Amino acid sequence: MTALFEVPVTTIETTTGEAYPVRRVFCIGRNYAAHAREMGRDPDREPPFFFTKWAETVVPTGTTIAYPSETENFHYEAELVVAIGTAGRNIATSDAARYIFGFATGLDMTRRDLQLEAREKGRPWDTGKNVEQSSPIGLLHPIAETGDMTSGAIRLTVNDEVKQDADLTELIWPVNDVVAYVSRFYRLEPGDLIYTGTPAGVGAVVPGDVVTVSVEGISDCTITIGEPARD
Repeated sequence: MTALFEVPVTTIETTTGEAYPVRRVFCIGRNYAAHAREMGRDPDREPPFFFTKWAETVVPTGTTIAYPSETENFHYEAELVVAIGTAGRNIATSDAARYIFGFATGLDMTRRDLQLEAREKGRPWDTGKNVEQSSPIGLLHPIAETGDMTSGAIRLTVNDEVKQDADLTELIWPVNDVVAYVSRFYRLEPGDLIYTGTPAGVGAVVPGDVVTVSVEGISDCTITIGEPARD
């Protein structure tokens, strides 16, 4: 049987020169206490929650992303991204590292007005979160290069002005806990990405802004906010 058309495969560049194909994107919500507070929520260590995005939302560092339609409040969120390298279900926290391929810097770009409207009405967040070009990502570093990424500065600038500044030690649910938790609901597969949450300091961007995420020990992710798409 011949396919009617081909569907592009999203890949991420790695520091080894190989291409990492993206299968699914999981995003952890409110995983830094200060960010939970700024979003009007209690930061107690309740079980994490997550939402998903299409693989095609992932774009590489250096991309100019179009300002999306139907929003007047487009926000940045700096994140550490975990890339899965080995399949597994019901993974133990103590064993999670061996399922990880590596780490990258990333952004969860958000139509905040649509997200908050959906939240208030008890509706899914898809139009606020699952946005075209909304998951920029930097170079992917194998875990053999980085170690477990349990600590280190995470910072975001807009036009060289610091907007978010925290440390990975502030994660309510650290990397291994997040991997273990998601694997309770889905069999994790090579190609799955987990965006681990954002620190306090989220805010809006406008066309022309240059946004850079840095995480200590791995490569930066930089994007430019472009004009709205016209096609």
